[in-house]
Amino acid sequence: MTALLLALLLLTPAAAEESAAPTVNVVLLDEWGNNLPAQTMEKVSKTEAEWRTQLGEGEVYQVARGKGTERPFCGAFHDSKQPGIYSCVCCDLPLFRSDAKFDSGTGWPSFFQPVAKENVVTAADRSLGMTREEILCARCDAHLGHVFPDGPPPTRLRYCVNSVSLKFAPDQ
Repeated sequence: MTALLLALLLLTPAAAEESAAPTVNVVLLDEWGNNLPAQTMEKVSKTEAEWRTQLGEGEVYQVARGKGTERPFCGAFHDSKQPGIYSCVCCDLPLFRSDAKFDSGTGWPSFFQPVAKENVVTAADRSLGMTREEILCARCDAHLGHVFPDGPPPTRLRYCVNSVSLKFAPDQ
């Protein structure tokens, strides 16, 4: 009787949901760069060894997975003005459009808004003796940088992002 009860519990929808991989709602883009409706997909989850294999042992891994920071004014995208889409270096989720990019004077690529609010999540960062809002890729939790309330209109936000956390696809 106990084995039958356990088997029935394991087959219930609640048990199936608990064993399913974590999911997230994100916004992808169509072939012209327009937002598609939000969709649910599995979060990307890899071991540290798998991330190291994908990203290498260098700065990309140290920043994206180790929450590091690249030196200012050295990143590939800090002063780029080319139109296109910036995506997560770890999972390719579209994060920022070039038309939301502005020169913050900080030495890092800065954006006033993400492609979609669903694609970027924040977490309190209390490192370095201060409190900041860390920004992470919603699909794989890659460290992107930090968001500050000193950006331009219309949002007044400054998403300050490490170049090495991003891939760039120019507009066609």
